[in-house]
Amino acid sequence: MATILKNKVPQRKCIGCNESKPKKELIRIVRTPEGEMLIDSSKRANGRGAYICNDPECLQKAIKSKGLNRAFKMNVDADVLLKLSEEMAKLDEG
Repeated sequence: MATILKNKVPQRKCIGCNESKPKKELIRIVRTPEGEMLIDSSKRANGRGAYICNDPECLQKAIKSKGLNRAFKMNVDADVLLKLSEEMAKLDEG
């Protein structure tokens, strides 16, 4: 009897709610080598990445708990947080 091997689904932890979910369901936020922070829609951009649910509440939790600061090992400016919130709202709309 042959056993069927199933591929493991890569899991990542949301920095907002701390739940592990399949990587494909999460949004990747990346800090590029130049220091710019943005939402990585390709999930392959060069730089340090962190994952978050596609839910504005998770982003607010990550901001409140300083999850972004820990994930990127730096103090994230308020204007960058606002920009990320706006980009995430655009993803929600379309």
